[in-house]
Amino acid sequence: MKRRTFLYQTSVVSLGFLSLSRCVQKGQDTAKSNVLPLKSDPEKYLDLPESFSYKIISKAGNTMSDGLRVPGRADGMGAFARADGKVVIIRNHENSPAPLENSPFGLEGELLGLVDISKLYDAGKGELPGLGGTTTLVYDEEKGEVIEEFMSLAGTYRNCAGGVTPWNSWLTCEEDTTKADGENIEKDHGYVFDVPADSIGLVEPRPIKAMGRFNHEAVAVDPQTGIIYQTEDASDSLIYRFIPENPEDLHQGGKLQALAIDNRPKLDTRNWKERGVEQGIGYSVVWQNVDEVDSPLDDLRIRGFEAGAACFARGEGMWHADGQIYFACTNGGPKNFGQIFRYDIEKEQLELFAESEDKTVLHMCDNVTIAPWGEVLVCEDNGELNRMHFINREGELRLFAVNQSSKSELTGAVFSPSGKTLFVNVQENGETVAITGPWEKLQVV
Repeated sequence: MKRRTFLYQTSVVSLGFLSLSRCVQKGQDTAKSNVLPLKSDPEKYLDLPESFSYKIISKAGNTMSDGLRVPGRADGMGAFARADGKVVIIRNHENSPAPLENSPFGLEGELLGLVDISKLYDAGKGELPGLGGTTTLVYDEEKGEVIEEFMSLAGTYRNCAGGVTPWNSWLTCEEDTTKADGENIEKDHGYVFDVPADSIGLVEPRPIKAMGRFNHEAVAVDPQTGIIYQTEDASDSLIYRFIPENPEDLHQGGKLQALAIDNRPKLDTRNWKERGVEQGIGYSVVWQNVDEVDSPLDDLRIRGFEAGAACFARGEGMWHADGQIYFACTNGGPKNFGQIFRYDIEKEQLELFAESEDKTVLHMCDNVTIAPWGEVLVCEDNGELNRMHFINREGELRLFAVNQSSKSELTGAVFSPSGKTLFVNVQENGETVAITGPWEKLQVV
């Protein structure tokens, strides 16, 4: 992805998230009046609007090009343009060493012989290798089919979310802080790894330890400075930023900092018991240094909060947009239905944009992506009925898809560079879906 393209694709997010704030404030009646009618799927899989269709393009357990099995529990994804017109998709897999049904190496590890063990981050002594990591798919958009599929990072634990970078790669994050035990667990976990979009097989699994060891969720890169912002999936999480010594080589190290509110140390932004933050107010931010970033105790958030950092409710999806960083807190707010925050990089101000109080409108939003015409597409993760919603520039929420096949969350939603195809995972089903249709009918003038 060229730098100019990256800046354009992230710049449209600001409009979308402003709409998201207004949408939640408008409430159920207004949102319902703008719902896009869906057609009931006779297969009871995925309800979509008229003239839209879906195709399952990848399924857990199937054999990939490298002879391994498609791993289960697909999560965050990034999509990249290839010189020959094909689409490269890098897909996370949120797996621990068990259950083996999600393994790329077969139910009894019988396919481990196909892999260079040195390319596994944690081989688990050959008995319990990490089953997380990333797969790379090469997709022919004209034919609507996957032409190549292979493991691109292996041996990690619970690769949940991540983020695209200006240098044409995917930063994939471990949402796990398991420690090496001297037996079957060979390595500490809780790190970020860089997977280039042009890799043609397993990459060298090099953890970027200076970015901190914690329950990583998502990252967003400021292309102007190379600073990387990070969320943490914990009920008492912090928001971090990593200032690299060399943005072109993150392994050279850098400085990790945590977000704090000026003159309001240890601010609780979750609004669970009492209201710590109000919508529409810009809170001045200071960044405090974090030491012992590779701590074996998984205590960065605890030490950071005690030192004055602000506390957040399960930081998850994150995106950079034209000088702003947006991030979701999945169960923030007095009803635990979720919050959206915005951080203005230049002004160094944090603002609560959205706080859902009606789950029929929006219920625990998680992954987000941006449509080519500028609307926000939101995926829900609530364990009940999971949907995708478009939110336009006027703040009108329109239902786009409903998972009728299971209670699984929809993950990793991302548009192809051409804008013709939307890719999304039905995580617990183990399936990746390509959605096509008359997108021009959804565009906002």
